[in-house]
Amino acid sequence: MSVNEQSPIVWSPSESDQANTRMGRFRTWLEEQGHGPFADYHALHQWSVDDLESFWSSVWDYCGLVSATPAQKVLGKQDMPGAEWFPGMKLNFAANLLRHADGEHASKEAVVAYCETRPVLRRSYGELKADVGALEAFLRSKGIQKGDRVAGVVTNGYEALAGMLAATSLGAIWSSASPDFGVGAILDRFGQIEPSALIVVNGYGYGGKVLGRQEEFAQLIAGLPTLKCVVSVQQLPDAAPIAGERVTTWDDAIAFGAGEVPSYTPVDPDHPVYILYSSGTTGKPKCIVHGTAGLLVNHAKELMLHGDVGPEDRFLYFTTCGWMMWNWQASALLTGAAVITVDGSPGYPSLSFLWDTVAEERVTHFGTSARFIAGCRKAEMAPAETLDLSRLRVVFSTGSPLLPEDYDWVYSQGAPKALLGSIAGGTDICGCFVGSTPLLPVRRGEIQCRFLGVDAVAYGDDGKPVDQGRGELVCRQPLPSMPVAFWDDADGERYRDAYFDTFPGVWAHGDFIEFTEHGGAIIYGRSDATLNPGGVRIGTAEIYRQVETEAAIKDSIVVGRQIDGDVEVVLLVVPADGQEITGDLLKQLKAQIRKGASPRHVPKHIVQVPDIPYTRSGKKVELAVARLINGSTKADNRDALGNPEALDQIRERLAEENLLPIG
Repeated sequence: MSVNEQSPIVWSPSESDQANTRMGRFRTWLEEQGHGPFADYHALHQWSVDDLESFWSSVWDYCGLVSATPAQKVLGKQDMPGAEWFPGMKLNFAANLLRHADGEHASKEAVVAYCETRPVLRRSYGELKADVGALEAFLRSKGIQKGDRVAGVVTNGYEALAGMLAATSLGAIWSSASPDFGVGAILDRFGQIEPSALIVVNGYGYGGKVLGRQEEFAQLIAGLPTLKCVVSVQQLPDAAPIAGERVTTWDDAIAFGAGEVPSYTPVDPDHPVYILYSSGTTGKPKCIVHGTAGLLVNHAKELMLHGDVGPEDRFLYFTTCGWMMWNWQASALLTGAAVITVDGSPGYPSLSFLWDTVAEERVTHFGTSARFIAGCRKAEMAPAETLDLSRLRVVFSTGSPLLPEDYDWVYSQGAPKALLGSIAGGTDICGCFVGSTPLLPVRRGEIQCRFLGVDAVAYGDDGKPVDQGRGELVCRQPLPSMPVAFWDDADGERYRDAYFDTFPGVWAHGDFIEFTEHGGAIIYGRSDATLNPGGVRIGTAEIYRQVETEAAIKDSIVVGRQIDGDVEVVLLVVPADGQEITGDLLKQLKAQIRKGASPRHVPKHIVQVPDIPYTRSGKKVELAVARLINGSTKADNRDALGNPEALDQIRERLAEENLLPIG
């Protein structure tokens, strides 16, 4: 069966729709500037990678980004790693995200914050700017300076955004974690970067439960001796704040600096703006440092052009502050849109809560995980039939590959008129390599395109692009949002080893991908988790596509078991509520995998387990299970997992099935 037969068009923009999008107007503007002409999106993309400097300069200008001092050129050095973006520029990150906070737009909503423990909070752009100025003044009074780290253990809400903006306004570096992290996991992160200030909630709500964290976070503060001040947020209004001599409540900090305005301290283009973290499942997480100008211009491209987000839009991306999608969501402020934040369980008080919020808040852009969409499909929800989603133009999905059946659900029961934008990239670039565009149709089961300015291809093991089929996702030219460094990696060795060891001078991202004949992409899972039965490379997502469409299966994880010089495919499944893994169901699963994938994909063993382990950012931990089944002595960092007990349960089940190594 050909790719076209497998991937029918499920949504398509009209010519007038394309012309009226920001990317459509960008294309027209480029042609007026003497570039092009561009027959279609693919021609525009080709130009964007053929002439990187003209492209990124055009994005900066068209998106109206601001700097205190312009760049001398777009690219100094073009090496990877080590590309030098916008040399000579001086700018401020917060100044760009708050550029709509003056004039007529100042009274428009900037943030609408939902959470399980407090009433809905609404703040305008003018109010947000005032609070940012006040908090920055407080931080300065405590000795926080340019280059210091300001850490946040915060929920996805107003204070996280205001805290980040206050920190970046004064030239400090923001780094955040979610309050459901264990103290050990947070210290593994923040202990490496030695923060000078900490913004921390006193607890949080999740799934109807109220979880106070005062005692644990007092231990956290004690474990961070470099702190000069702590700001305690009353996420639990009726509970005590965090205790300690260095602690000030959020309200008192804002009152201290009331009337002060943000300084928007100019910094160099590669000055760190964020420190993000790898999942850290096998040790302390890597501290990934992102530069100011590069992250800003890439987010402008992704949100304004690919996402078509603008001043009249309302943007909701369900995330936590421990996931890069929070940083991506925060940059929606630079578009002038209202950012709708939601903290808590996506399934509380019911699975329809997020869809209800999308309708009530007249959301135009809704982002979530592939796992959430699959859950809605399995629950047979039909928000398109019961809610007014007439304003919803784009649905973003990320976190894992989106199943073809989930495209079917979105276009029948979910949001039939919206562009379904499956996007994929990572914490490493705090952005996307492939994703959506309003200039192309959506095909079932496919990501639409390579992003503009992204020279992404699939490499074979020989380090050459594959003409057909799947390979390693690589990027052959620098991207502005590639990290400027890893923290405490003076000679850059760990950074080079992470991305440039496989193919020298070329970024290897670690995903197993296929680019289709019409420019789309299909991701088959992490390349370091691929299976090799009989020497044939199989992506784990190929098996998930078959298994997780079965109503009787709630979740699954697949790994390779090394035995007798070959690899056996082992599939672990969690039955849906009220279901059992019977002999008939096992036969049905194997038949579906054989038919939908190939005989080589059929698992040698299928084992029922109570739960599947996930990282705190919602990704399946395939490698931890693979290490377990293959007897690796490499220890897993349990603090990095959202549900570490799942590994213990899997170990017990594998032992019962005699699938663990002897000795």
